[in-house]
Amino acid sequence: MSKSSLPAPDHAAALREALLAADFTADGLLDRLGAPAYAALARSETVPALRATRGDTPLDTLVRLFLLQRPVAEERARAALPLAECVADGWVSRADGTVRAGVDVRPYGGPDGEDWFIVSDLGCAVGGAGGIGSREEGVVLGVGGASTTLAGITVRTPVASALDLGTGSGIQALHAAQHATRVTATDLNPRALEFTRLTLALSGAAPADLREGSLFEPVGSDTFDLIVSNPPFVISPGARLTYRDGGMGGDDLCRTLVQESGDHLNEGGYAQFLANWQHVEGEEWQDRLRSWVPHGCDAWIVQREVQDVTQYAELWLRDSGDHRSDPAEYAERYEAWLDEFEARGATAVGFGWITLRKSAAAAAGNPSIVVEEWPHAVQQPLGQAVQEHFARQDYLRDQDDAALLAGHFVLAAEVVQEQVGMPGAEDPEHVVLRQHRGMMRATKVDAVAAGFAGVCDGSLPAGRILDAIAQLMAEDPVLLRDRTPQAIRLLVEEGFLEPAPGVVPQGQ
Repeated sequence: MSKSSLPAPDHAAALREALLAADFTADGLLDRLGAPAYAALARSETVPALRATRGDTPLDTLVRLFLLQRPVAEERARAALPLAECVADGWVSRADGTVRAGVDVRPYGGPDGEDWFIVSDLGCAVGGAGGIGSREEGVVLGVGGASTTLAGITVRTPVASALDLGTGSGIQALHAAQHATRVTATDLNPRALEFTRLTLALSGAAPADLREGSLFEPVGSDTFDLIVSNPPFVISPGARLTYRDGGMGGDDLCRTLVQESGDHLNEGGYAQFLANWQHVEGEEWQDRLRSWVPHGCDAWIVQREVQDVTQYAELWLRDSGDHRSDPAEYAERYEAWLDEFEARGATAVGFGWITLRKSAAAAAGNPSIVVEEWPHAVQQPLGQAVQEHFARQDYLRDQDDAALLAGHFVLAAEVVQEQVGMPGAEDPEHVVLRQHRGMMRATKVDAVAAGFAGVCDGSLPAGRILDAIAQLMAEDPVLLRDRTPQAIRLLVEEGFLEPAPGVVPQGQ
């Protein structure tokens, strides 16, 4: 695979205009294909979409051409596209009265309703290289679940500079271009940089500073307000596929990425990654990840999924299409994966999110490092929830028990109380507070914590609320004040309670 075979962006604006005129957008596809065929397309199943595009509208033509990679009649292509320009630039090829796509062009809806397009290798928009039986090293994928997950958790405040490290087809750079004055995108694969150029041009976004190289090598000593990376995090024996295999032993690539990012963050800046990490026999995985956090940074690390080494090896052998190879060859590759894990003492592999924030408190030796497992449903986008997490950590870092008792709190938005018990029972067996946004956490609380949370409207300090609860429940107010701050701290840390804005504590 070479860069020379890729389209030129010279007439991307004209092509974009034609795509929009045909309603070749995320919403337009859903309307034309219907929900079942649209969902099937995301699973790399094309038959329902072929059946739904039997007509001769420009949208039918574009779906068959760019998404389904079917040849279309030249006259139909001419009615849907500026054909001469698209042929000249290499977006499509023409032969024997038919037109074929040279790349995959996939509509992608931005967070504020923008109509964007992600450009990638043919057949690689979803499903991995195994989806098309390709094992070529330089293949560039389009939009997948990992891409959209990272885009959803990224903090989206306006910044001066952003870095998309390992840009691939450019989806993270495209998002960053909406709120960063300057975007730099890097990749070890030069074809990926060209695809990013095409994605940005076809989406009507400002061009990025594209640099070739590994990890932070292409940016030298440059620093950024935001760093995002969906790196080649797969822990594999060797580096067969650039888009997924790290090329370092074990989880060293992800560790190196995290550890080096601190030197490239501006004060208050965020670095956000997807990563895989090994669970090593005799070592707590949480401690392993804490050791990755660079000096001067706070961290929030969330493990979303864990697979044992056999499940993990099978997943990525299928991704590369090895399950369709000769059985003996497949068995040999499978053995190589298990040999690699055994040599490193790895029993499982975790997947999740890593967010770093550079802060003065962390630089002074008081970092906030939270490492947790949360395999449950969340509500994307989570960028605001990430900011709120670090804001809560900043608040709690400065609050001792006395300060918490003097503090004013409000119940966070969309938190509800659930009571669980036998039907007809006078009192519930337990009470649960549940969030309906963000991390969507749930926590079991006792009667005191439930009552406390229920009356927190910011008007009274926590200590006075506890005194009233003690009187109602005939408890010793001193003992209640002694044992409750830890519960308040946990409710604030997990986002059930928030410090009341603009309230200056006046006493307990």
